[in-house]
Amino acid sequence: MALQFGVFVPQGWRMDLVEIADPIEKYEAMTAVAKAADALPAYDSIWVYDHFHTVPEPVRETVFEAWTITAALTRDTSRVNVGQMVTCNGYRNPALLAKMASTVDVMSHGRLFFGLGAGWYEHEWRAYGYTFPETRDRMRAFREACGIISKMWTEDEPTFAGEYYTIDKPINEPKGARKPHPSFWIGGGGEQVTLRLVARYADACNVGGGNPETARQKLAILREHCEKLGRDYDAIIKSTSMFTLLRNPGEDREAAIERAATFTHTSKDYIGNQFFVCTTDELKQRVQALADAGITYVIFNMPGLAYNHEPMQRVASDIIPEFA
Repeated sequence: MALQFGVFVPQGWRMDLVEIADPIEKYEAMTAVAKAADALPAYDSIWVYDHFHTVPEPVRETVFEAWTITAALTRDTSRVNVGQMVTCNGYRNPALLAKMASTVDVMSHGRLFFGLGAGWYEHEWRAYGYTFPETRDRMRAFREACGIISKMWTEDEPTFAGEYYTIDKPINEPKGARKPHPSFWIGGGGEQVTLRLVARYADACNVGGGNPETARQKLAILREHCEKLGRDYDAIIKSTSMFTLLRNPGEDREAAIERAATFTHTSKDYIGNQFFVCTTDELKQRVQALADAGITYVIFNMPGLAYNHEPMQRVASDIIPEFA
């Protein structure tokens, strides 16, 4: 099976717009990457994060809100799918979120990838006035949300009475443009809850963090859940996200790390630990290993795209055609 590929646009969360002072210019840099990816047939999708504060530390720096820019980016582009990796369930009521997604799917003419996860960044939960529930409660609420969203997209008079959420025949029209409903992506590798929810509800999963062995392990668990629930495992897109720092020709690893640390205003340790620092040949080998592990969709995060599109273009010309 041919692999498919996506790329994250710079929205500020990973300190990827710091070098630009004006907020309007920050947005224009972000959407310029989206438009460039839209013009490269190698990329099937562009992606954003659902976060409010930067990493690795919260600092007073731009982070564009995920659903506002998802909607805007669908209108700034014409071909690529646009997704979130992933929407935090705790930040929005799931019935409202389903309605938002239906609207954006129509705005995009059916190009929405709807990503959902339980959420984890405690600092921003508390900063924005959300309580940060224990893992047990976050996962149970997440389970209920998946059921509600599915109902909102497939039933005319959905009802649900749970421990965390209740709906009573909300009208959701239009339900979306893509048939039979917006593409539902669930992110996370939790073996007992999250991967079971993938098997029950999702069109796609996101697992492994670019690590082939982790991906292999998680997909084996997903296959087991599919078998128990009678779901076609092969019908599910198996994606992974790769933090990738391509070395320039003739550049050694340490020089590449120092370069990226400078324009992201982060430490060399952070870059070295978070990103796969590689040549194009090394990246080809990693992507092949992911494909061998069962991954069918790779989403790249490449630092510095706000200032230089060349790494994204190089991946499109030198890497992706090998797997078409």
